[in-house]
Parts: sequence; structure tokens; C-alpha cells
Amino acid sequence: MTANDSTADRPGFVVVTTTHGSEEQARALAAAVVRERLAACAQVYPVRSVYWWEGEVQDAEEWRIDLKTRAELADRLTGFVAGRHSYETPEVVAVPVVSGSPGYLAWVAAETAAG
Repeated sequence: MTANDSTADRPGFVVVTTTHGSEEQARALAAAVVRERLAACAQVYPVRSVYWWEGEVQDAEEWRIDLKTRAELADRLTGFVAGRHSYETPEVVAVPVVSGSPGYLAWVAAETAAG
């Protein structure tokens, strides 16, 4: 891309994902993140997780939260989530958004806190 490219001046975006053991905890965390303007949107939905923990395979129902935000807020958002999470080692990962509808991305930028 060049400096003249129409996307060159757009901020980067990420989807930050975490999980919780209960719907209530997941919804409360999602609301807190959006209220703090660290994400414009949070989607909460049930998932089934299979993972290695404490020497054996675990199989658990969890609630996943996908948080849409600007890339420059990812570290603040990660700290916010980690500081309010009940898990000893919570999943908090940010995946870059490589493309999206201009209107939606502008909305995400407008509805999140200044970096």
C-alpha cells in the first residue's frame, strides 16, 4: 500500500476474544468493556472448549466474548479484561481485522475511547 491508498489513513482494528465460565460473568464483562469505551461492540455466545489444563484434557462449556475495537486500544483492553477475570490464566487474544465495511469500521473508531 502507498501513502495515497484510501486505507492508509484508517486506524487498524482488532477483534479481542476471551471466554468465561458463565453467561452472567461474560455479559457483565462485555458491558463493562463497552461502557469504558474500550470496545464499540461485544458479542457473547456459548462455546464448547476442549483444552489441556493441570495435566489433563478438559472439556467445558464456556461463554465467548468477541470485542471489536481499534488496534491501539488492544493493550488497554487486554489489561482491563485480565484485571477483572475470574480465570487464573484467561484467554485474551487480539486478531487483526484485515478488511471490513468502511461504515462499520468508522463506527467502531467513533465509539471507542481516544488512544
